Amino acid sequence: MGLLTIGAFAKASRLSPKALRLYDELGLLTPARVDPVTGYRLYAPEQLEQARTVAWLRRLGMPLARIQHVTTLEAGQAAREIRAFWAQVEADTAARRDLAAFLIDHLSRKDPAMTPTTGPLGIRYAALSDTGLVREINQDTAYAGPRLLAVADGCGSRGAPAGAAAVEALKRVEADDIPVGELLNTLEDVIEEAGQAVHDVAGHGSAPEGTATTLTAMLWTGSQLGLVHIGDSRAYLLRDGELAQITHDHTLVQSMVDEGRLSPEEAASHPQRSLLVRALGQGAGTAADMRLHDAHLGDRYLLCSDGLSTVVPTPDIHRVLSGTAEPEQAVRELVALANGSGGPDNVSCVIADVLELQA
Repeated sequence: MGLLTIGAFAKASRLSPKALRLYDELGLLTPARVDPVTGYRLYAPEQLEQARTVAWLRRLGMPLARIQHVTTLEAGQAAREIRAFWAQVEADTAARRDLAAFLIDHLSRKDPAMTPTTGPLGIRYAALSDTGLVREINQDTAYAGPRLLAVADGCGSRGAPAGAAAVEALKRVEADDIPVGELLNTLEDVIEEAGQAVHDVAGHGSAPEGTATTLTAMLWTGSQLGLVHIGDSRAYLLRDGELAQITHDHTLVQSMVDEGRLSPEEAASHPQRSLLVRALGQGAGTAADMRLHDAHLGDRYLLCSDGLSTVVPTPDIHRVLSGTAEPEQAVRELVALANGSGGPDNVSCVIADVLELQA
């Protein structure tokens, strides 16, 4: 078969002639030959597979620059790149879904036809942090108050004050009367302040580039929880007897799981499972996940550092959360489980129960 005209090639590849001209200009899909007299672009039949791949990736919404990179890779590497892209799309979609649900709920509450089914909600809470059995100092910070729940796990020469500074930055908005509609904006502002606080703390250390902290926190408004998360501390939700992790670890190993390069079972014992790809501090990605969470009567939330989640199996965490009524007793039991498993790291737990306030 000879060369195909741009019209014939467009029909076969499901790409428009306009798109083909653009991809030629970008160096993404160069014609096999350009007629020197007419300037017509001519394509070889063997270019159809690449063109169809470009068309499929565009349907996925992949940016052209990334498509150009993917088309230079061998098949296995290209598949991993597409998997990584789609994992990010799903994460972004989940965040937008949460925001849409929040907006629907927020506007519905303004509808006089909508009446509340329960009274005002509040939280009952407890926090506990422990050095563990191996580390000499505790670099964790755990805090629980009527409006704010937070866990930070510092690292580096100034890790302990870095984590404490990040939580203190959040505590400054705890007393504010924040409208539900301003919750995400408030969190966005305060996480910038927390990042600056960590930066300031790191600047006083001997190795500032190694100082950082994780931060997982919830700001309570009475019906909504604003969740901010960066690093590998975690938030869990126990609802109707089912336990779910509601944060995503920002670690190298988790990114390898997302890309299909590791199984969850392999990740659990990987020697680099604690290597962060995002944290508050210098030398790390600092983009935090933020979302709104609709609280239900009877919910139980757990925030914890990786000193719990990496050594205590999830079924054991579930057992304590579902079988221990008081938050104070539950945090003590979880810390005891971590130390009973060797206590290799600092361990911090914050538990909050959603309950109906008495009139």
